[in-house]
Amino acid sequence: MPRPRKPASPFRYFNSSPDVIRLVLMYVRFPLSLRNVEDLLFERGIDICHETVRLWWNRFGPLFAGEVRRQRVSRMRGFRHWRWHLDEMYVKLNGEMVYLWRAVDHEGEILESYVTKTRDKKAALAFMKTALKRHGAPEAIITDGLRSYGAALSELGSREKQEVGRWANNRVENSHLPFRRRERAMLRFR
Repeated sequence: MPRPRKPASPFRYFNSSPDVIRLVLMYVRFPLSLRNVEDLLFERGIDICHETVRLWWNRFGPLFAGEVRRQRVSRMRGFRHWRWHLDEMYVKLNGEMVYLWRAVDHEGEILESYVTKTRDKKAALAFMKTALKRHGAPEAIITDGLRSYGAALSELGSREKQEVGRWANNRVENSHLPFRRRERAMLRFR
């Protein structure tokens, strides 16, 4: 029986140390330009070009972002008052009107986005299953008055977790604003 192979290191073809490459996280963590990161690394005795920082960011940025996201979700799963806010909105993608479903946690972080053509129980159930599979179960799920949420939660056996209120779902409504702002700007020029 062959031995299980270790996953290959993403840093294997780079001459620099993985620790040096991880310092590029400063670019992610703080609102710094590439040249500012270059200067900060030079202060630490690491002489690299801002183009190298850009290359590393393009190559390892998604890897670091996924790592941060996984750590955050694992911390939140242990958090007693983890609440999700669910909502859907009508958007135009490639000239076609579709529904964008979103799950946002109590801190305003977007957990999951899902696009469907319909706004029924089947779409809500598919959205919730993917969110629950990826992020685990929250203590409470706050929704608007759409009946598809209740039907989907009943099928999942989590109906008692649902909370519906007039202004309770403002957290997710505010997460739609940047998307709407970008959409409005795109509509100006034809």
